[in-house]
Amino acid sequence: MKEYIEERAINVANYIIEHNATVRQAAKAFGISKSTVHKDVTERLEYINPFLAGEARKVLDVNKSERHIRGGMATKEKYTHHMCTTDR
Repeated sequence: MKEYIEERAINVANYIIEHNATVRQAAKAFGISKSTVHKDVTERLEYINPFLAGEARKVLDVNKSERHIRGGMATKEKYTHHMCTTDR
């Protein structure tokens, strides 16, 4: 594996852990795709630093279990804002 990929995988995992970030947030912060973030953290990092991979995986698992809640809140906010602007 190329050195820059290993460094990126470590940096992405550290970012996810430090910021409690989602895959989408990490992808945006590093300018890479969501699938690259996922592959870096779940596959590549296992060979580089298994402990760091496990810690990042814990954050991603929590985010995955909560995503339906965040999506519902975003939809509620969208329509609450939409109703406020159309009532005028």
